[in-house]
Amino acid sequence: MASIKMSVSRLQPGLHIRLPVRWSDHPFLFNTFKIKSDEQVRVIKQLGIKYVYVTPELSDTIPLPAEESISEPSHLSTNEASDEAEKLWAEKQERIETLSKYRRRVSQCEKEFDRSLARIRSIMAKLRSRPELAIQESESLVEDIVDSLLSEDEVTLHLMGSKSEFEDLYFHCLNVSVLSMMIAKAKGFSGEKIKDVGMGALFHDIGKVKIPSVILRKTTPLSEPEYNYLKLHTKYGADIARAIGTLPDDVITVIEQHHELLDGSGYPLGLKGDEIDSVTQIISVANAFDGLCHHQNPSEKKIPYSALSYLYKHSKHLYNAENLNMLIKYMGVYPPGTIVKLSNDMVGLVISINSGSLLCPNVLLYDPSVPKLQAPIITLAPKELTIESVIHPEKLPEEIREYLNPRARISYYFEGNAT
Repeated sequence: MASIKMSVSRLQPGLHIRLPVRWSDHPFLFNTFKIKSDEQVRVIKQLGIKYVYVTPELSDTIPLPAEESISEPSHLSTNEASDEAEKLWAEKQERIETLSKYRRRVSQCEKEFDRSLARIRSIMAKLRSRPELAIQESESLVEDIVDSLLSEDEVTLHLMGSKSEFEDLYFHCLNVSVLSMMIAKAKGFSGEKIKDVGMGALFHDIGKVKIPSVILRKTTPLSEPEYNYLKLHTKYGADIARAIGTLPDDVITVIEQHHELLDGSGYPLGLKGDEIDSVTQIISVANAFDGLCHHQNPSEKKIPYSALSYLYKHSKHLYNAENLNMLIKYMGVYPPGTIVKLSNDMVGLVISINSGSLLCPNVLLYDPSVPKLQAPIITLAPKELTIESVIHPEKLPEEIREYLNPRARISYYFEGNAT
């Protein structure tokens, strides 16, 4: 939206403005905002700046006429403006401290996520040579995640910014495990039952270790023979699991059935409806979502928002409706990792969900006047700031992309006792 350079003498409440100073040089929470009161007008004038930028399309009123802007409102005193400035500085400092605490929590969450990835890699490496130890370690990992999951009534799902260089299989297994266990919790499963879900999700794709990497990493559509080869991973996985001898039968069932679909169009057996194991039905929908977000073929890859929409619009007949609805509830209408344009024309990255209001997630804002590491994070409020549209990361200007750092690999984790 176009903005107009305008003298501060023409300001009044209702104008949407951008301050031409650094974020640290004024008491307002943002450089871009709508003026709410005469006191805020006086505070802006006391900053010593001569002009601001006004966005007419986002304003509720028009600027004062130039000939009327010379006189100051008589009912406002310098003390009132100073009091307002002190109040704004206090609110801003409180927001900065809240942001710092939030960043510390997310940083700890990312460390737990990286540790879980390392544990999965260790488990997979030991499956052939020391299977009993691998199973023990996997049970310990799942138990730790479940303990965190059950430690709070409301779970906050965060977008992870991991720098770890692990194979896609490890990310995928952890993502599917986390999402599946969240669905299981939402369905009211016991802790032990959630652990069963976690174990099944952790090993669901184990058979892919026997699929040639040239097929797994192919970025163009698979030929029919290649796709038929890929589908064998369910059989290979079940064979590996049975050979290990210590994996529960429920886990083997998940490995065999996680590509079965309710309408019978899945594989390998074409099972329908309740013929598919109930735990597997949970893991299947989480697996489908993550698969859409990280498709090897770039033309098939979807951003999280589009992946959820696709599942809801085109695949409801393939997956258990309750499980899909639970996934949408915990991922939100705008899942973590979604780039959004807000009603104030700012752009941001959704980093976590507000479980009390799915349309109002927590958003990291792009503000070039604020250092990247101190970028403001806000919880949207329906009557103040809302999401107008979703933006594909590839359409972002380079400076915004570098600032927000949208993830090529979308991974999630949640807060627990350790965070």
